Amino acid sequence: MANLFSPITIKNIELKNRIVVSPMCEYSSIDGFANNWHLVHLGARAVGGAALLITEANAVSPEGRITYADLGIWKDEHIEKLKEITDFVHEQGAYIGTQLAHAGRKASHEKPWLGGGKQIPFDQPNGWKSVSASDLPFTDTEEAPVALDKAGIEKVIADFKAAAIRADKAGFDLIELHGAHGYLINQFLSPLSNKRTDEYGGSFDNRIRFLLEIIDAVRDVWPAEKLLFVRISATEWVDGGWDADDSVALAKILKTKGVDLIDCSTGGNSPLQQIPIKLGYQVEFAEKVKREADILTGAVGLIVKSDQADEIISSGQADLVFLAREELRDPNFPLRAAFELETEVKWPVQYERAKFHK
Repeated sequence: MANLFSPITIKNIELKNRIVVSPMCEYSSIDGFANNWHLVHLGARAVGGAALLITEANAVSPEGRITYADLGIWKDEHIEKLKEITDFVHEQGAYIGTQLAHAGRKASHEKPWLGGGKQIPFDQPNGWKSVSASDLPFTDTEEAPVALDKAGIEKVIADFKAAAIRADKAGFDLIELHGAHGYLINQFLSPLSNKRTDEYGGSFDNRIRFLLEIIDAVRDVWPAEKLLFVRISATEWVDGGWDADDSVALAKILKTKGVDLIDCSTGGNSPLQQIPIKLGYQVEFAEKVKREADILTGAVGLIVKSDQADEIISSGQADLVFLAREELRDPNFPLRAAFELETEVKWPVQYERAKFHK
Protein backbone atom coordinates (compact mmCIF):
# COMPACT_ATOMS: atom_id res chain seq x y z
CA MET A 1 0.00 0.00 0.00
CA ALA A 2 1.25 3.49 -0.85
CA ASN A 3 1.76 5.61 2.25
CA LEU A 4 -0.65 8.17 0.84
CA PHE A 5 -3.38 5.58 1.38
CA SER A 6 -2.35 4.46 4.85
CA PRO A 7 -5.02 5.26 7.45
CA ILE A 8 -4.34 7.68 10.29
CA THR A 9 -6.19 7.96 13.59
CA ILE A 10 -6.56 11.37 15.22
CA LYS A 11 -8.41 11.08 18.52
CA ASN A 12 -11.27 8.68 17.76
CA ILE A 13 -11.44 9.49 14.03
CA GLU A 14 -9.72 7.19 11.57
CA LEU A 15 -9.13 8.75 8.18
CA LYS A 16 -8.95 6.12 5.44
CA ASN A 17 -6.13 7.93 3.64
CA ARG A 18 -4.05 11.11 3.93
CA ILE A 19 -5.88 13.17 1.30
CA VAL A 20 -7.80 16.26 2.41
CA VAL A 21 -9.89 18.51 0.20
CA SER A 22 -8.65 21.93 1.22
CA PRO A 23 -11.00 24.88 1.84
CA MET A 24 -11.74 26.65 -1.44
CA CYS A 25 -13.95 29.73 -1.64
CA GLU A 26 -16.81 29.25 -4.08
CA TYR A 27 -18.44 32.71 -3.82
CA SER A 28 -21.80 31.09 -4.49
CA SER A 29 -23.92 31.86 -1.41
CA ILE A 30 -26.77 34.28 -0.82
CA ASP A 31 -26.93 35.68 2.72
CA GLY A 32 -24.43 33.03 3.80
CA PHE A 33 -26.63 30.06 2.95
CA ALA A 34 -25.18 26.87 1.53
CA ASN A 35 -27.04 25.53 -1.47
CA ASN A 36 -26.94 22.72 -4.00
CA TRP A 37 -23.71 24.05 -5.49
CA HIS A 38 -21.97 23.36 -2.18
CA LEU A 39 -23.68 19.98 -1.83
CA VAL A 40 -22.50 18.85 -5.28
CA HIS A 41 -19.05 20.46 -4.99
CA LEU A 42 -18.25 18.77 -1.69
CA GLY A 43 -20.27 15.64 -2.36
CA ALA A 44 -18.45 14.92 -5.61
CA ARG A 45 -15.11 15.01 -3.85
CA ALA A 46 -16.33 12.70 -1.12
CA VAL A 47 -17.46 10.27 -3.84
CA GLY A 48 -14.01 10.77 -5.40
CA GLY A 49 -12.29 9.15 -2.44
CA ALA A 50 -10.89 11.91 -0.20
CA ALA A 51 -10.77 10.97 3.47
CA LEU A 52 -11.56 14.45 4.76
CA LEU A 53 -13.16 17.52 3.26
CA ILE A 54 -13.15 21.03 4.70
CA THR A 55 -15.66 23.62 3.55
CA GLU A 56 -14.60 26.96 2.23
CA ALA A 57 -14.11 29.79 4.71
CA ASN A 58 -17.35 29.90 6.68
CA ALA A 59 -17.94 33.42 7.96
CA VAL A 60 -18.78 33.76 11.65
CA SER A 61 -20.55 37.08 11.01
CA PRO A 62 -21.84 39.02 7.98
CA GLU A 63 -19.03 41.56 8.30
CA GLY A 64 -16.53 38.67 8.47
CA ARG A 65 -17.14 37.66 4.85
CA ILE A 66 -14.56 38.22 2.14
CA THR A 67 -17.39 38.89 -0.32
CA TYR A 68 -21.15 39.19 -0.07
CA ALA A 69 -21.35 35.72 -1.67
CA ASP A 70 -19.39 33.85 1.01
CA LEU A 71 -20.64 30.89 2.98
CA GLY A 72 -21.86 31.78 6.47
CA ILE A 73 -22.65 30.22 9.82
CA TRP A 74 -23.76 33.25 11.83
CA LYS A 75 -27.40 32.25 12.26
CA ASP A 76 -29.26 29.08 13.10
CA GLU A 77 -31.04 29.04 9.76
CA HIS A 78 -27.72 28.19 8.09
CA ILE A 79 -27.57 24.82 9.86
CA GLU A 80 -30.17 22.87 7.87
CA LYS A 81 -28.42 22.84 4.48
CA LEU A 82 -25.01 22.34 6.06
CA LYS A 83 -26.41 19.27 7.83
CA GLU A 84 -27.64 17.89 4.51
CA ILE A 85 -24.11 18.24 3.16
CA THR A 86 -22.41 16.60 6.16
CA ASP A 87 -24.90 13.72 6.07
CA PHE A 88 -24.14 13.03 2.40
CA VAL A 89 -20.38 13.17 2.92
CA HIS A 90 -20.64 10.75 5.84
CA GLU A 91 -22.63 8.35 3.67
CA GLN A 92 -19.59 8.17 1.36
CA GLY A 93 -17.30 7.06 4.19
CA ALA A 94 -15.56 10.41 4.51
CA TYR A 95 -15.31 12.99 7.27
CA ILE A 96 -16.03 16.69 6.91
CA GLY A 97 -14.97 19.86 8.68
CA THR A 98 -15.68 23.54 8.31
CA GLN A 99 -13.23 26.43 8.29
CA LEU A 100 -14.44 29.18 10.63
CA ALA A 101 -13.22 32.54 9.42
CA HIS A 102 -13.35 36.31 9.69
CA ALA A 103 -11.86 38.32 6.83
CA GLY A 104 -11.00 41.42 8.85
CA ARG A 105 -9.61 44.17 6.61
CA LYS A 106 -9.86 41.89 3.55
CA ALA A 107 -13.67 41.93 3.77
CA SER A 108 -16.26 43.67 1.57
CA HIS A 109 -14.87 42.59 -1.80
CA GLU A 110 -16.48 41.80 -5.12
CA LYS A 111 -16.59 38.25 -6.46
CA PRO A 112 -13.29 37.53 -8.24
CA TRP A 113 -14.94 37.04 -11.63
CA LEU A 114 -16.91 40.31 -11.35
CA GLY A 115 -14.11 42.70 -10.60
CA GLY A 116 -10.92 40.95 -9.74
CA GLY A 117 -11.64 40.96 -6.05
CA LYS A 118 -11.86 44.75 -5.83
CA GLN A 119 -12.99 46.09 -2.47
CA ILE A 120 -16.52 47.51 -2.47
CA PRO A 121 -16.82 50.85 -0.61
CA PHE A 122 -18.72 50.49 2.65
CA ASP A 123 -21.46 52.90 1.53
CA GLN A 124 -22.17 51.01 -1.71
CA PRO A 125 -24.53 48.04 -2.23
CA ASN A 126 -22.91 44.79 -1.02
CA GLY A 127 -20.25 46.76 0.84
CA TRP A 128 -19.58 47.32 4.53
CA LYS A 129 -16.94 48.77 6.83
CA SER A 130 -14.13 46.34 7.57
CA VAL A 131 -12.32 45.85 10.88
CA SER A 132 -8.82 44.78 11.81
CA ALA A 133 -6.20 44.73 14.54
CA SER A 134 -5.11 48.22 13.49
CA ASP A 135 -6.44 50.87 11.12
CA LEU A 136 -4.05 49.90 8.31
CA PRO A 137 -5.54 49.05 4.90
CA PHE A 138 -4.26 46.00 3.02
CA THR A 139 -3.24 48.23 0.08
CA ASP A 140 -3.04 52.00 -0.38
CA THR A 141 -6.06 51.88 -2.70
CA GLU A 142 -8.38 50.32 -0.10
CA GLU A 143 -10.26 51.93 2.75
CA ALA A 144 -8.69 51.87 6.18
CA PRO A 145 -10.42 49.38 8.48
CA VAL A 146 -11.69 50.20 11.94
CA ALA A 147 -9.29 49.04 14.65
CA LEU A 148 -11.24 46.75 16.94
CA ASP A 149 -11.68 47.97 20.50
CA LYS A 150 -12.02 45.55 23.41
CA ALA A 151 -15.79 45.28 22.93
CA GLY A 152 -15.26 44.57 19.23
CA ILE A 153 -12.71 41.87 20.02
CA GLU A 154 -15.08 40.27 22.51
CA LYS A 155 -17.85 40.25 19.90
CA VAL A 156 -15.67 38.48 17.35
CA ILE A 157 -14.65 35.88 19.93
CA ALA A 158 -18.32 35.36 20.81
CA ASP A 159 -19.12 34.98 17.10
CA PHE A 160 -16.55 32.20 16.75
CA LYS A 161 -17.98 30.48 19.82
CA ALA A 162 -21.55 30.65 18.50
CA ALA A 163 -20.38 29.41 15.11
CA ALA A 164 -18.72 26.41 16.77
CA ILE A 165 -22.03 25.48 18.41
CA ARG A 166 -23.76 25.64 15.03
CA ALA A 167 -20.97 23.62 13.40
CA ASP A 168 -21.55 20.85 15.91
CA LYS A 169 -25.31 20.90 15.28
CA ALA A 170 -24.63 20.76 11.54
CA GLY A 171 -22.74 17.50 11.97
CA PHE A 172 -19.20 18.63 11.26
CA ASP A 173 -16.42 16.40 12.58
CA LEU A 174 -13.80 19.11 12.62
CA ILE A 175 -13.32 22.85 12.93
CA GLU A 176 -10.41 24.58 11.27
CA LEU A 177 -9.76 28.10 12.52
CA HIS A 178 -8.53 30.29 9.68
CA GLY A 179 -5.45 32.07 10.94
CA ALA A 180 -3.81 32.47 7.54
CA HIS A 181 -3.85 34.42 4.26
CA GLY A 182 -4.11 37.88 5.77
CA TYR A 183 -7.54 37.45 7.35
CA LEU A 184 -8.42 38.76 10.80
CA ILE A 185 -6.57 36.27 13.02
CA ASN A 186 -3.51 36.60 10.78
CA GLN A 187 -3.81 40.38 11.02
CA PHE A 188 -3.46 40.12 14.80
CA LEU A 189 -0.57 37.65 14.61
CA SER A 190 1.57 39.68 12.22
CA PRO A 191 3.77 42.61 13.24
CA LEU A 192 3.16 44.02 9.76
CA SER A 193 -0.57 44.53 10.34
CA ASN A 194 -0.77 44.71 14.13
CA LYS A 195 0.48 48.02 15.48
CA ARG A 196 -1.57 47.96 18.68
CA THR A 197 -0.15 49.17 21.98
CA ASP A 198 -2.56 47.30 24.27
CA GLU A 199 -2.48 43.67 25.45
CA TYR A 200 -3.23 42.48 21.89
CA GLY A 201 -0.23 44.13 20.25
CA GLY A 202 3.52 44.51 20.43
CA SER A 203 5.14 41.34 21.74
CA PHE A 204 4.70 37.87 20.29
CA ASP A 205 2.70 36.79 23.33
CA ASN A 206 0.37 39.76 22.94
CA ARG A 207 -0.14 39.27 19.20
CA ILE A 208 -1.14 35.62 19.61
CA ARG A 209 -3.57 36.44 22.45
CA PHE A 210 -6.56 36.97 20.14
CA LEU A 211 -6.15 33.52 18.57
CA LEU A 212 -5.68 31.85 21.95
CA GLU A 213 -8.84 33.47 23.29
CA ILE A 214 -10.79 32.28 20.25
CA ILE A 215 -9.48 28.75 20.83
CA ASP A 216 -10.51 28.86 24.49
CA ALA A 217 -14.00 30.05 23.55
CA VAL A 218 -14.40 27.37 20.87
CA ARG A 219 -13.05 24.66 23.16
CA ASP A 220 -15.73 25.56 25.74
CA VAL A 221 -18.48 24.42 23.35
CA TRP A 222 -16.81 22.12 20.81
CA PRO A 223 -17.05 18.42 21.80
CA ALA A 224 -13.72 17.12 23.12
CA GLU A 225 -13.81 14.08 20.83
CA LYS A 226 -14.07 16.23 17.69
CA LEU A 227 -11.03 17.63 15.93
CA LEU A 228 -9.63 21.16 15.97
CA PHE A 229 -7.16 22.31 13.31
CA VAL A 230 -5.62 25.75 12.82
CA ARG A 231 -4.48 27.07 9.46
CA ILE A 232 -1.57 29.48 9.61
CA SER A 233 0.53 31.41 7.15
CA ALA A 234 3.80 29.88 8.26
CA THR A 235 5.73 32.75 6.71
CA GLU A 236 4.66 36.05 5.22
CA TRP A 237 7.53 36.11 2.70
CA VAL A 238 8.31 39.67 3.82
CA ASP A 239 11.36 40.84 5.79
CA GLY A 240 10.31 41.75 9.31
CA GLY A 241 7.05 39.82 9.08
CA TRP A 242 5.84 36.63 10.70
CA ASP A 243 8.23 33.79 9.89
CA ALA A 244 8.74 30.05 10.25
CA ASP A 245 10.31 30.30 13.70
CA ASP A 246 7.27 32.25 14.90
CA SER A 247 5.11 29.46 13.51
CA VAL A 248 7.01 26.80 15.43
CA ALA A 249 6.71 28.81 18.64
CA LEU A 250 2.98 29.26 18.07
CA ALA A 251 2.47 25.59 17.22
CA LYS A 252 4.09 24.51 20.49
CA ILE A 253 1.57 26.65 22.37
CA LEU A 254 -1.38 25.51 20.26
CA LYS A 255 -0.52 21.88 21.03
CA THR A 256 -0.96 22.62 24.75
CA LYS A 257 -4.34 24.21 23.93
CA GLY A 258 -5.69 21.02 22.39
CA VAL A 259 -5.13 21.83 18.71
CA ASP A 260 -4.76 18.56 16.81
CA LEU A 261 -3.04 19.70 13.60
CA ILE A 262 -1.43 22.77 12.05
CA ASP A 263 -2.40 23.37 8.41
CA CYS A 264 0.71 25.11 7.05
CA SER A 265 0.01 27.59 4.28
CA THR A 266 1.90 30.86 3.70
CA GLY A 267 1.51 34.47 2.64
CA GLY A 268 -1.52 36.63 2.00
CA ASN A 269 -1.05 39.39 4.55
CA SER A 270 1.10 41.81 2.58
CA PRO A 271 1.20 42.95 -1.05
CA LEU A 272 5.00 43.11 -0.62
CA GLN A 273 5.33 39.33 -0.39
CA GLN A 274 7.86 37.63 -2.66
CA ILE A 275 6.82 33.98 -3.06
CA PRO A 276 9.09 31.49 -4.92
CA ILE A 277 6.32 29.54 -6.63
CA LYS A 278 7.16 25.93 -7.50
CA LEU A 279 5.64 22.49 -6.95
CA GLY A 280 5.27 21.86 -3.23
CA TYR A 281 6.71 25.26 -2.33
CA GLN A 282 5.08 25.29 1.11
CA VAL A 283 5.82 21.72 2.18
CA GLU A 284 9.06 22.67 3.94
CA PHE A 285 7.07 24.66 6.49
CA ALA A 286 4.83 21.73 7.35
CA GLU A 287 7.98 19.66 7.82
CA LYS A 288 9.63 22.25 10.05
CA VAL A 289 6.59 22.75 12.27
CA LYS A 290 6.01 18.98 12.53
CA ARG A 291 9.60 18.29 13.48
CA GLU A 292 10.28 21.20 15.83
CA ALA A 293 6.88 21.52 17.52
CA ASP A 294 6.12 17.77 17.59
CA ILE A 295 2.60 18.24 16.28
CA LEU A 296 0.67 16.83 13.33
CA THR A 297 0.81 19.01 10.23
CA GLY A 298 -0.87 19.32 6.86
CA ALA A 299 1.03 20.29 3.72
CA VAL A 300 -0.47 22.49 1.02
CA GLY A 301 0.67 24.37 -2.07
CA LEU A 302 0.89 23.05 -5.63
CA ILE A 303 0.62 19.39 -4.71
CA VAL A 304 -0.57 18.05 -8.06
CA LYS A 305 0.84 14.55 -8.60
CA SER A 306 0.17 11.24 -6.91
CA ASP A 307 3.83 10.34 -6.43
CA GLN A 308 4.54 13.84 -5.12
CA ALA A 309 1.75 13.55 -2.53
CA ASP A 310 2.90 10.05 -1.56
CA GLU A 311 6.49 11.20 -1.07
CA ILE A 312 5.37 13.94 1.33
CA ILE A 313 3.76 11.31 3.55
CA SER A 314 6.44 8.65 3.02
CA SER A 315 9.27 11.00 3.95
CA GLY A 316 7.50 12.26 7.05
CA GLN A 317 7.31 15.86 5.88
CA ALA A 318 3.64 16.06 6.87
CA ASP A 319 0.83 13.84 8.11
CA LEU A 320 -1.85 14.96 5.64
CA VAL A 321 -1.79 16.54 2.19
CA PHE A 322 -4.34 19.26 1.48
CA LEU A 323 -5.33 19.52 -2.18
CA ALA A 324 -7.16 22.51 -3.64
CA ARG A 325 -6.77 23.34 -7.33
CA GLU A 326 -5.93 19.75 -8.25
CA GLU A 327 -9.23 18.68 -6.67
CA LEU A 328 -11.01 21.28 -8.79
CA ARG A 329 -9.40 19.82 -11.89
CA ASP A 330 -10.08 16.25 -10.82
CA PRO A 331 -12.61 15.48 -8.07
CA ASN A 332 -11.57 11.81 -8.41
CA PHE A 333 -7.88 12.48 -7.76
CA PRO A 334 -7.74 9.93 -4.89
CA LEU A 335 -9.12 7.15 -7.11
CA ARG A 336 -6.69 8.00 -9.89
CA ALA A 337 -3.78 8.31 -7.46
CA ALA A 338 -4.50 4.88 -6.01
CA PHE A 339 -4.30 3.39 -9.49
CA GLU A 340 -1.08 5.22 -10.31
CA LEU A 341 0.45 4.14 -6.99
CA GLU A 342 -0.73 0.56 -7.47
CA THR A 343 -2.85 0.57 -4.34
CA GLU A 344 -6.24 -1.08 -4.10
CA VAL A 345 -8.99 1.17 -2.69
CA LYS A 346 -12.73 0.84 -2.45
CA TRP A 347 -14.66 2.56 -5.23
CA PRO A 348 -18.29 3.66 -4.95
CA VAL A 349 -20.35 0.72 -6.14
CA GLN A 350 -22.06 3.00 -8.66
CA TYR A 351 -18.68 3.68 -10.30
CA GLU A 352 -17.01 0.27 -10.09
CA ARG A 353 -17.58 -0.53 -13.75
CA ALA A 354 -15.25 2.36 -14.57
CA LYS A 355 -12.51 1.25 -12.19
CA PHE A 356 -8.97 1.62 -13.50
CA HIS A 357 -7.24 -1.62 -14.44
CA LYS A 358 -3.74 -2.34 -15.66
